[in-house]
Amino acid sequence: MCTYCGCESITIIGRFMDEHVAIINANGELRRAVEAADRHGIERSADLLAGLLFPHTEAEEAGVFTVLARDEDFTEHIEHLCAEHDSLDAQLKRIRAGAHDEMHAFEIALREHINREENGLFPAAAIAFAGPEWDEVDALTPPAAV
Repeated sequence: MCTYCGCESITIIGRFMDEHVAIINANGELRRAVEAADRHGIERSADLLAGLLFPHTEAEEAGVFTVLARDEDFTEHIEHLCAEHDSLDAQLKRIRAGAHDEMHAFEIALREHINREENGLFPAAAIAFAGPEWDEVDALTPPAAV
């Protein structure tokens, strides 16, 4: 996870980065369940991961993505990240439903996606936004799922 620019000190970015850690940890549980061919473990782990991933992507899109996408320099990149969110959601649902052979590709896609956010989008937002934009991001972002 990124720590080079200090953007994690921005409250909402710090939250998203903490959520990324929880998502990666839950993904590890799912991978181990898939490797063990533990059907109940797969369902349980996939549900746990979905319970972290879906609210997280919704919050990112509602707040920081919405505000940053207003800048035409970022619009296409934001659209790509949103499409990745949709793809990750669909892949996770297929894995839960039995497409266990997709686990490796899902894990790579998830880690690459998080890398693009933490080493690209979040630092860019930290540079692009002044106080008013962060106030708007905070107002638009749903609270963290407990």
